[in-house]
Amino acid sequence: MIDPLSSLPGYVLSRAAAASLTELNRGLAKFGLRHSDVSLLILVEVNPKLTQSDAGKLLDIQRANMVPLVARLLDRSLISKEPVDGRSQGLLLTGKGKKLLREVKAVVDHHERELELSIPERLRPHLLPILNALWDSIRSK
Repeated sequence: MIDPLSSLPGYVLSRAAAASLTELNRGLAKFGLRHSDVSLLILVEVNPKLTQSDAGKLLDIQRANMVPLVARLLDRSLISKEPVDGRSQGLLLTGKGKKLLREVKAVVDHHERELELSIPERLRPHLLPILNALWDSIRSK
């Protein structure tokens, strides 16, 4: 069967991303998490007191979608909120969140290694620069 879509970079990138995220989400399911949850936990770990709004901007998640994401993590006591100024609240990892994130990072690290190993060695150095160039190009529009 001929797949005319396989010559379209955007289509192939979308399919590769979907397949990769599906695989990652399988590994995260045992923790009751999805990649978006883990992305937020990692951001909060590195940026304590990051506001929900700033996290949404970094993750390119609409405000309406950030609310339930943050609520899920708050409900599980993985993050907490702390005032950062008169109106804003920053997100912090709880002890429980830090512990779970250590376990989850092992799954993410394994997934990333497997993803990298699936690419021919001679092409690996080019993967992130190409993906970042695409991303930067789209974000600057």
